[in-house]
Amino acid sequence: MKITRIRADWLHVPIPEDKASTSDFGRNTSFNTTLVRVETDAGIMGLGEAKASVGSLGSQAALVATIEQELAPLLVGEDPRDVARLWELMYNGSRAHHALRHGRVFPVLGRRGITVSAISGIDMALWDILGRSLDVPVHRLLGGKVHAKLPAYASGGWADERGIGRELAGYVESGGFRAVKMRVGAMDGDVMTSVRRVRAAREALGDSIGIMTDAHGTFGVAEAKRFCREAADVRLEWLEEPVSGDDKRGCAEVRATTDIPIAAGESEFTRFDFHELARLRAVDVFQPDLAICGGITEGMRIAALAATYQIRLAPHLWGGALMFSAGLQVCAASPSAFIVEYSLLHNPLQAELATEPITVTDGEVAVPDRPGLGVTLNEVFVERYRVQGSAP
Repeated sequence: MKITRIRADWLHVPIPEDKASTSDFGRNTSFNTTLVRVETDAGIMGLGEAKASVGSLGSQAALVATIEQELAPLLVGEDPRDVARLWELMYNGSRAHHALRHGRVFPVLGRRGITVSAISGIDMALWDILGRSLDVPVHRLLGGKVHAKLPAYASGGWADERGIGRELAGYVESGGFRAVKMRVGAMDGDVMTSVRRVRAAREALGDSIGIMTDAHGTFGVAEAKRFCREAADVRLEWLEEPVSGDDKRGCAEVRATTDIPIAAGESEFTRFDFHELARLRAVDVFQPDLAICGGITEGMRIAALAATYQIRLAPHLWGGALMFSAGLQVCAASPSAFIVEYSLLHNPLQAELATEPITVTDGEVAVPDRPGLGVTLNEVFVERYRVQGSAP
């Protein structure tokens, strides 16, 4: 089997004004992603998803160009089932033969950012091809199911102190969720406003519902420490990205002063970033985004790091149906995985990109057994939201 073509499409899905949210990123008026299709001479096509930003905002044009103009020429004519070798080829570029010979990386300059996001989408599609070619789900290729289903937490929570309890309670009722996540940090203006909001959430939800918080890296170290101290009695499940991903030592400092678990990883690229988090003892929970961190191949390496350092795994699943499925496949095969994210923002990329629905039953998501990633594209949806000119 040989790769004959790799194409990428920028999908831009507007969010109706009455369903948009406002956070430190500003007004979230659209979801954006890059759909990757890897075609073969065997008639099998693999699907993947790559993102130019964590929040699914902004232009995907550079990512589309990286996939089609830089990485695709390296892979056309290769056997798509050689997934591990092709990952090294993309990551190391013209020096891949040195990397494979010497057993260490010789990465190109773009070993972070757009290049690794592009690798992520292609790698995802290669695993999809491998699973489809063998008529087995990807998790079977990763070692099989450790988890047949996983608890899900409802991810959202932008309302103010007066409305946050009602907003989160609505999440619980919508899918039987036993845990929810809300945003805190710079969007609140000051630390004590964030504290009052989480207190209001706990008062509304009672003691039986888990509450996660996400600061999007917007607290300073001192602010994050204060938030943890003031919110200690709220019994939070975790504080996510308390400080900037560029300040890993600061994150470790925050963790050392609180027993609130610290989560991070959606802004990180490759196992090397996650190893640094582990080495510094900066986090309790790894949150790789499979459409950003390096795909399923790198996701499994990150999962192995999690198991090695006794860190729990809860991938960032804020995006489309393909990256959700990729994260679910990795979780299914990973002992460290314990919960998955389920976006409660209006998100057609999650709900309509695939013909198979992603359903939450009694607060849990079952791992599907369909071949590959288990995703069938809704081609009508793709054509409706594809940015013209994003693919030849």
